[in-house]
Amino acid sequence: MTKNAWDSNFVAINPTYAAVAWQVGGGGAVGVFPVAKPGRIDNPGLFTGHSSPVLDLGFSPFNERILATVSEDCYGKIWEIPKEGKFERVDTPVQNLKGHKRKVGALDWNGVTENVLATAGTDYEVKVWDISTGQDKITVGGHGGIIQSLNWNYTGSTLVTYCKDKKMRLVDPRTNKITGEVETHGGVKGGRALWMGKHEMIISVGFSKSAEREYLIFDPRKIEEQVTRAGIDQAAGVLMPFYDEDSELLFLAGKGDGNLRYYEVELEGPANAMVHFVSQYSSNEPSAGCGMMPKRGCDVSTNEIVRLYKQTGTLLQPLSFKVPRKSDLFQDDIFPPCRSDEPGLNHTQWFAGENASPKTKSLEKGFIKSDRGDVSFSKVEEEKPLSEDELRKAHAELAKRVAYLEAELAKRDAKIKDLEAAAH
Repeated sequence: MTKNAWDSNFVAINPTYAAVAWQVGGGGAVGVFPVAKPGRIDNPGLFTGHSSPVLDLGFSPFNERILATVSEDCYGKIWEIPKEGKFERVDTPVQNLKGHKRKVGALDWNGVTENVLATAGTDYEVKVWDISTGQDKITVGGHGGIIQSLNWNYTGSTLVTYCKDKKMRLVDPRTNKITGEVETHGGVKGGRALWMGKHEMIISVGFSKSAEREYLIFDPRKIEEQVTRAGIDQAAGVLMPFYDEDSELLFLAGKGDGNLRYYEVELEGPANAMVHFVSQYSSNEPSAGCGMMPKRGCDVSTNEIVRLYKQTGTLLQPLSFKVPRKSDLFQDDIFPPCRSDEPGLNHTQWFAGENASPKTKSLEKGFIKSDRGDVSFSKVEEEKPLSEDELRKAHAELAKRVAYLEAELAKRDAKIKDLEAAAH
């Protein structure tokens, strides 16, 4: 597993597969393996198309076999796991995302719209891609430093970004505007920002000026005002936040920490947010990465409301959080309808300006996967480099054109002088 020091989760999980940034020589790779078969894995399937280390990765919310990766090599790539689920090594992605000028450090799938992916690079730009064609349909600048995280809101219409310049920004990509920004944590270390589900509130985590880890909660409608601010501890690891929108639990895992804290969040109104510490998972093994299982992959029969996967060394450990109940009946109070694997919009509708809420499904009889077709990919044709003869021919034609234009300009200047002389 990767030894890269970049501050991302390095782990992606869905109900069928786990993906982990993998340490290889001379490039970047991702190891993929089934989550239903725990135990020693000697030869995971590897996606190895990046020429530099992978910095972030994530599964499509609507297709469990589609994985996105971004890397130091300035590329994003889209990979497709074979239908049989088994493969040894794949070097060629189904889609190349070419457009960032420097390394790409963060990505997030739109949770409402199919085939829409946002990426952020150290070129200070956010790009929104139609992954079916590989086109960067939208580019938003205006950031003052490296973008350390980005996250879509509940309706998939707005992004929140957290930047190295200590500012959090709201981005409306379809108007190509930053609609709000605010100073957050005063410390020099990294931070993150995350939407809190259907409440449309935002939590950011980072460091204070005195190097204390802390969290802040904001109402995006009054972004300049902090709703809640609280310190956590003096540990040095960058926090990885996870929010379960169904149980309204906030989980904070720290890079290099053994512990994992979780809190209950009460959001009674735009100006009232109460955060109650619940407990913590304690371990002597430090976290190098962490991923969260979508709710549709949790075990309803055991009242499992959240499952996280903690990566430490060569171990990927599932951590199950359950609500103790005596009854073995379905507990509808802790399992409201969760996000479905069906999109609320297609990418054409979204780019045209339409909005929708996520589709939901009941978990009472277990999650039943949607019977949907595969993604159809069409690659953008890249211009082929010209041969030496073609370059010579193009240069001669350009030189001829320049000479003609210079002669025409000389004629025009002479005519102007003649007209000026006649006027005097």
